[in-house]
Amino acid sequence: MAALIYLLCALACAICFVMLWKAFMRSRYRILFWSALSFGGMTLNNALLVADRIALPAVDLSVPRLVLALVCLLLLVFGLVWGED
Repeated sequence: MAALIYLLCALACAICFVMLWKAFMRSRYRILFWSALSFGGMTLNNALLVADRIALPAVDLSVPRLVLALVCLLLLVFGLVWGED
């Protein structure tokens, strides 16, 4: 059951990334760019979660996951604070 939830979270982030990227390509608003980058990183983070918990349980990927999550949040904060539309 946990594997299904992890995969659905990764899929949801990937869909958000695609939708935000398409919206950015149409309108060129910078906040959409930073949000798309953030959700792209969150997709990778969820893929690492699947690899960490399901595919490779013997390997500890918690530190790379946390670093990637921090980078994703910093990208979003940067876009919110310094993005000018």
